[in-house]
Amino acid sequence: MPRKPGSIIRENIKKILLVVKEIDGYSLYKLYVSLFPQVTQRSIYYHLKKGTELEEFKVSRVEKISGNFSWGDSSIKIYYSLNKPPQVSISNQERNKIKAAFDKLNS
Repeated sequence: MPRKPGSIIRENIKKILLVVKEIDGYSLYKLYVSLFPQVTQRSIYYHLKKGTELEEFKVSRVEKISGNFSWGDSSIKIYYSLNKPPQVSISNQERNKIKAAFDKLNS
């Protein structure tokens, strides 16, 4: 029996992207775990990739950051946004909760 195409994790990612418009994968993971039940970082990246393949999300930009990282002298941040209007409903309470968590993450 094949798996159904929908995903609760991707639906929650859509809600986040509906509010914040654009976010990189790691920041999305940190925001997600502050709002919804715990998931792994790997799961978030899987759903970003799957959502991009399904054209629910799109890569809005890629940023190369120079620095002294444990893996080398540069890092790449991939920013995601919604590709089309989502078929997901979001209440004002959820919207405010996401916005508050996003603001706290960026402060």
